[in-house]
Amino acid sequence: MTMAVVHVIKPGLLTTVQDRGRWGFQALGVSVAGPMDPVSHRLANAMAGNPADAAALEITLVGPELVFEDERVVAICGAQYEIAVGERQRLSGGTFVVPAGTTLRFGRRVRGTRAYLAIAGGFEAPVVLGSRATHLPSMIGGIAGRALMSGDRLSCGSAPPRPTQDALARQGSIGGPVPDGEATVRVLPGPQRDRFTDDALDALQSAPYRISSSSNRMGFRLSGPHLAHTRGADVISDATPLGVLQVPASGQPILLMADRQTSGGYPKLATVITADIGLAGQLGPGDRIAFSICTRGEALAALIGQERRLMAVEEALR
Repeated sequence: MTMAVVHVIKPGLLTTVQDRGRWGFQALGVSVAGPMDPVSHRLANAMAGNPADAAALEITLVGPELVFEDERVVAICGAQYEIAVGERQRLSGGTFVVPAGTTLRFGRRVRGTRAYLAIAGGFEAPVVLGSRATHLPSMIGGIAGRALMSGDRLSCGSAPPRPTQDALARQGSIGGPVPDGEATVRVLPGPQRDRFTDDALDALQSAPYRISSSSNRMGFRLSGPHLAHTRGADVISDATPLGVLQVPASGQPILLMADRQTSGGYPKLATVITADIGLAGQLGPGDRIAFSICTRGEALAALIGQERRLMAVEEALR
């Protein structure tokens, strides 16, 4: 049995319910959704005592104001904000207790673009095709397929036992470094490298790209070095993986992110490696992103190393 425990007073700019995403249905045209920064989402759940696939709130640029009906353990990871728990001011990050009847307010954003707020027991929402993740373009999952609004009431699952003060102090803020307006991410060439000129990969790495204000959870529109095609800017539509760089006729790439469509007809020059998706997900409009080619071996080593670190954190917090 669940209980409505969190009231939304102010929703923030774009706050959505996200679990790990709606995997397994892309062949049927159903997008994955899920967190833009999967690492921070997973860490927040671990810090709150939840399984990795529990639903949390993804907070973008301007944070919400929430009132808690009952006492809950809360964990925040990812972008850093100044927050107030009742009258107490603090910097977001780490795990803390919000007493019953207390207001949690997000203030000034310090760095990063997206924070993840996990609550002990996880947020409840209708399960659609195996997931609670909000997919904004198709309006499915989360709270009626949309971002939070003032007046929403969020239900939560049964809370695990409250950790001791010593345990809360040990957890602290365990997230990795958050970019401050720019980041370099590693990419693998392809899958349609042959549709571009020989110098396209060099051009991709020659200077950072600026993320356009028209970017969103579907993808980042980038402005920077021109990427030239050899046989036009159209291909037969095929799958669009997370982190792929589509290049339309303009020669300016589009980095596809969590809410991406399942297929597309622009050639794809390169793909951000899985270990760096979270880094890209912490960037926003006006930020700069640079690309660096790596090998498959380096990509696998980075992913294995990241997974080992995450598993070590989860084990330490059990």
